[in-house]
Amino acid sequence: MDIKNAQLAVDDWIKNHGVRYFNELTNMAQLTEEVGEVARIIARRYGEQSEKESDKNKDLGEELADVVFVVLCLANQTGVNLEEAFSKKLDLKAERDHDRHHNNAKLK
Repeated sequence: MDIKNAQLAVDDWIKNHGVRYFNELTNMAQLTEEVGEVARIIARRYGEQSEKESDKNKDLGEELADVVFVVLCLANQTGVNLEEAFSKKLDLKAERDHDRHHNNAKLK
């Protein structure tokens, strides 16, 4: 699924199951919460913290999908064409960062 269709799918889900979008501030708080859940899994599973028994069955993919869902909600409710914005961002990063990363001794 491309980003445009993902935005449409989220909008359809909101209209059919979610009643309405939460306001932007509520969704921003929700996004922060979801990113925190991703950070918890990464820190414990791939970082130096020990993983709690209760966290061992948490699905990183599911938590990342929660982040994407809320980002798509925010894009929809603020009128952002995320596919277009993401494409522009990739172009900008390719132009701006290509030499910088290739010349970074820390990455060799």
